[in-house]
Formats: sequence, structure tokens, C-alpha cells
Amino acid sequence: MARRTVVAAAGGAGLAAALTACGGSDSTAESGAGAPAGGSGGTTGGSTGGTTGGGAGGQVIAKTADIPEGGGKVFGQVVVTQPRAGEFKAFSAKCTHAGCAVKDVADGIINCPCHGSKFDAADGSVKAGPATTPLAAASITVEGDSIKLA
Repeated sequence: MARRTVVAAAGGAGLAAALTACGGSDSTAESGAGAPAGGSGGTTGGSTGGTTGGGAGGQVIAKTADIPEGGGKVFGQVVVTQPRAGEFKAFSAKCTHAGCAVKDVADGIINCPCHGSKFDAADGSVKAGPATTPLAAASITVEGDSIKLA
């Protein structure tokens, strides 16, 4: 797929940002490369994960078994978390402090390696600065054992 566009909503602020990723190859979710920004559980705006009907489109970026409970994984421009069993969230992987890519998720915290900002894996809120703005929530759907960009 040469071009993919996804809209991400910034949690409680209701602010939407369009994120576009262009790439010449379709990479796998495990590589973490080339995946466009995605979003939070079952519907837009930070809802919990679950099965959605209608066979809505979207690129599969992970299997539910790939995302550890209390942790998460970074897939290109999106980070997918599982704060509680069966609940999947997704956020922009771009730190709101200086735009660095977040590195990993551990013990319910999304970590940015550049300046040490930390974000809550359940809602993207800032747990430690220098960032002052939460990570933008993004849209994913969970269908069976597949997590798809919405």
C-alpha cells in the first residue's frame, strides 16, 4: 500500500490530528517499520478493545497475543497497549515533548528515550516530564485475535 491515512483524536481535548504515512513497502507488525499512526481500543477516542462487526477495513498490525497485559509494543508511528486483560488502547508513538519516537512500554508506562518523558499506557496522560501534553489517542479495532488500524 503506497499511502495510508489515519485520523487520531487527542483524548479529552477532542482535538483531531491527521497523520499520514507514506511508504513503498508493506512491512510486518513485528518489524515495527512503516506502520502508520493508529488508535485506541474498539472505537475512536480511547474506548476499550473488543470485537467490532461489519468487517471494517484496516491493516492488521498485531495479534492480541503480541501485546502483553500491563505493557505494549511500538509499531512504527503507533504504540498499542493492553492496560488490563482484554482492553487494548493505541496512541501516537510521537512524544509530545520533542517529537522523538517512544521506545517501549513497561509496567503500565510508555517510555520516551530522548528526555525521559513517561506516559500512562491506559490513557496516554503524562506521568513524568518534560512532556506536558498527553499522547494523542488513535483508532484501532479488535476483531477476533487481530488488532487493526481503523
